[in-house]
Amino acid sequence: MTTKATIQPGTLYTVEHIRNGKVLSRDTHHNLVPTEGLNHIAGVVTKGAAQVPTWYIGLFEGNYTPVPAITAAGFPAAATECTTYAPSTRVEFNEGVVTAGVVDNTANRAEFTMTANKTIYGAFMASAQAKGAVTGILISAARFGSPKAVLVDDVLRITASLEFESA
Repeated sequence: MTTKATIQPGTLYTVEHIRNGKVLSRDTHHNLVPTEGLNHIAGVVTKGAAQVPTWYIGLFEGNYTPVPAITAAGFPAAATECTTYAPSTRVEFNEGVVTAGVVDNTANRAEFTMTANKTIYGAFMASAQAKGAVTGILISAARFGSPKAVLVDDVLRITASLEFESA
């Protein structure tokens, strides 16, 4: 009997919605690794493709469900990237040590302080820092199980956990 060994990459997003210092909700969402992200991972591991030194986390406000064919070039428009938060750029994914096929930003979670009332449908990770950038690589996108209705000064705190699992 022949079995097929595969590696399943993915990102878990744990999202905390905070208002006036109180956590209103905390939930975890699985992502889609688009084909662009899969090709990047395979290229770095097997073909010597250039690594991305820094990844960035962003938010989207469109009622959008990520699909495998989506790319960094099309994502901001397709998903309606949210740009109404501080800081002034997408938030850096500050990863910790790789352990058991997992790397996360638990020690330095991404925080988005909202500057407008919005409904946020999901989060993503890309290689370009600028909000709305249509360059680089999209490695992950996740639609939340239920959208987050955020107000000015609310904080969305995101723990992203990149996981590589043998399946």
